[in-house]
Amino acid sequence: MRGNDWGKLAEKAIRQEEISIGEGLAVLAAADSEVLPLLHAAFAVRQTFFGKKVKLNMIINAKSGLCPEDCGYCAQSIVSNAPVEKYTLLEKETLLAGAREALKRKAGTYCIVASGRGPTDHEVEQVVDAVAEIRATMPLKICACLGALSAEKAAKLKEAGVERYNHNINTHEELHPAITTTHTYQNRIETLQHVKQSGMSPCSGVIIGMGESDQQIVEMAYALKELDADSVPVNFLHAIAGTPLEGRPATKPLRALKILALLRFILPTKEIRVSGGREVNLRTLQPLALYAANSIFVGDYLTTPGQQMELDYQMIEDLGFEIEECAL
Repeated sequence: MRGNDWGKLAEKAIRQEEISIGEGLAVLAAADSEVLPLLHAAFAVRQTFFGKKVKLNMIINAKSGLCPEDCGYCAQSIVSNAPVEKYTLLEKETLLAGAREALKRKAGTYCIVASGRGPTDHEVEQVVDAVAEIRATMPLKICACLGALSAEKAAKLKEAGVERYNHNINTHEELHPAITTTHTYQNRIETLQHVKQSGMSPCSGVIIGMGESDQQIVEMAYALKELDADSVPVNFLHAIAGTPLEGRPATKPLRALKILALLRFILPTKEIRVSGGREVNLRTLQPLALYAANSIFVGDYLTTPGQQMELDYQMIEDLGFEIEECAL
């Protein structure tokens, strides 16, 4: 496939017709010389559903390290030797200060992220207390990412005002046992089902660069479509020294762009967020990612630094795009 074929894919996506597995594989197999026509087609889809708006998200690492899970990509896992801060859940005032910082950074969504398999009852109450005050005093969308959730805990977070809950599928179901053994792929799906049943918006995405095949990448995109995730963070592995996946090569920038275009064709109406690893994988081609994606994180990630936010603002302005400051 090439040239006009990408335009035909865009037309199908705009009509919200499902593209085939073969068409998805063709996107990933496209020659590097096809990347600009491919992004032109992806942008037609992005512009149809999101115009030139860019959503900004800010993370607060609300609980760091101390995690019993063995996820091979994570610096906070029990099998990691990476030097990371370790602390229990931050106090309410610190979470409120983070929300004020998110507003200052023009982020419409404030992401409260905590390490661990899942939150204790006490931790849920701490988050609920902070979220209730944030929602009463600040025009922010709140996304929580606290690990595995029961239906009861999901309902409490929803009642407090958490609009969105993140729980990534991370990788293909077949590859999952090679990445982590302390929980299953199905465990993750169960949490997302509890999220949806509670009325919170499901946020779920992937980490690219952990050994997945092209076929698995396409199938991961369809898994997210089946889950009806409203927001899809696309992480590109930042192989941190001291983790089991250290030393893995970065995803090449042009391949990363093809993957983002693929996701836009398969998930035309969903928020696609270029997330962790954006800076070290896309490098100088970061601006091109926003022709397919419509969302980024501003500031640092959980244990790795992000690009200076002033550079993100400049990138968005230079593209002729606009920041969507209120996500409510």
